Amino acid sequence: MGWFSVCKVNYVKQDSPFSAQADDKRIGVYLVDGEYFAMEDICPHANALLSQGFVDGATIECPLHGALFDIRTGQCLREPGDRDLTIYPVRINGDQIEVSLGEGS
Repeated sequence: MGWFSVCKVNYVKQDSPFSAQADDKRIGVYLVDGEYFAMEDICPHANALLSQGFVDGATIECPLHGALFDIRTGQCLREPGDRDLTIYPVRINGDQIEVSLGEGS
C-alpha cells in the first residue's frame, strides 16, 4: 500500500498522542522514550478513539471502559480489549511522520 504522511513530528508528545486518518484507517501515533509508534486507533471493544485515552509510559488505556494496550506491540494487556491491535511501521521523513499500511507487525 505504501507510506502515508500522518502528521508533523511536533504534533506528538510523550503524553499526548495524535489521531490521524491514513487511507481508510484511523491511526494513533505515539511517542515513547523518544521513539514513534503507530497502531490502530479504534478500541475493538467499544469504538472509542484510544488516542483520547490515558497514556502511562508505554501503555494506553481506553477512555471508555479501561481496556489497556501496549503502545509498542499492540498487545491487549487488560480486558475488555477483546484482541491485540495492529501496529504499523513508522518512519520520519524531514519533519513528517509517515506510516506504512502494508503489513502490520
